[in-house]
Amino acid sequence: MSELLPCQRALFDIPHDVAYVNCAYLSPLMRSVAAAGHEGVDRKVHPWQITRREFYAELDDVRAGFAGLIGATAGDVAIVPSSSYAAATAAANIKLASGQTVVVIEGEHGSNVRIWHHLARDSGASVITVGRPAGDDWTSAVLAAITSRTGIVALPPLHWTDGSTLDLVAIGARAREVGAAFVVDATQAVGAVPVDVRALKPDFLMCSAYKWLLSPYSIGFLYAAPHRQSGRPLEQHSFNRLGAKQSEGATDYPEPFEPGARRYDVGERSNFILLPMLKVALGQLKAGGPARIGATIAALTARIADAAVSRGFTVPDARHRSPHIIGLTRPGQPLPRDLAQRLAARKVYVSIRGPAIRVSPHVYNTEADIDRLIAALGEI
Repeated sequence: MSELLPCQRALFDIPHDVAYVNCAYLSPLMRSVAAAGHEGVDRKVHPWQITRREFYAELDDVRAGFAGLIGATAGDVAIVPSSSYAAATAAANIKLASGQTVVVIEGEHGSNVRIWHHLARDSGASVITVGRPAGDDWTSAVLAAITSRTGIVALPPLHWTDGSTLDLVAIGARAREVGAAFVVDATQAVGAVPVDVRALKPDFLMCSAYKWLLSPYSIGFLYAAPHRQSGRPLEQHSFNRLGAKQSEGATDYPEPFEPGARRYDVGERSNFILLPMLKVALGQLKAGGPARIGATIAALTARIADAAVSRGFTVPDARHRSPHIIGLTRPGQPLPRDLAQRLAARKVYVSIRGPAIRVSPHVYNTEADIDRLIAALGEI
């Protein structure tokens, strides 16, 4: 078992009377990340000091930082504005034949669902939605849905509403057996728990940065496997073309792309505010290590699970439960519609997702935060 991290609350600006257990919604920014953002704003105040080199300087640093979290190389990673942009890029580079199927799971986030419905309609294919299984065993249910007709399997490592997990190593192996493309939305995993593309072997893996990467909104990553790095990007711009770094002011239009997944970069990728923030956050995550981060959060979610069950809530089966997100439900008893607001009035912050109270602590939380959450639920 990984060594636990000491509480990291001092790295964040979280008042002592706030129990923010909602990282799966929006992470708070570390003080150092916010400072990097302020410095980036100051840079843009004096644009005459920004050189061509600075349009490129931090790009490969953040690529390498993310790649290090998932067992990839910097050249395997594209800079994108969102997971939906990444999913659209993946869909534009996967051929789906008439009569084939796309496998998704019930209640999955729309960023990894809507694009597959569009692609299926355009291709004469269909979408198979795997229903929520008994005992939270998504893996068995998904494996049963993959057949020789399956063209794409598009999944997360865990369900975003309650943290129930999927064994993507087993599912990916089955997808490859039938010749299906394997696409993973790892937004709710990378940074909080170990994720290794060498084991998962996805065709594409996407991740927004504003949750478990402790980074700002509107930036993220797309991993493309080596055999998927010669496709067509969504945008046709100049910055990802070979030689563009040395060609400021050029009026020709070179066709060759920079090597690797860089061809899939969003056009205005050289964001002088977001990239420095992302670079600092990724460095801090590397220092903590996803295994230690996940183990530290798991101690808090275990405390939540024990207390919630003793008060009549149901939580995902421990065999299929992520260490960092947990959903509390009351089967047959709907939650109060204003529950999140009533908790917020007590300075306790969670999300309501589907039928679940989704609780997602991080290394800035304490056992006292968890006790406040449980006490507030009891009062309400």
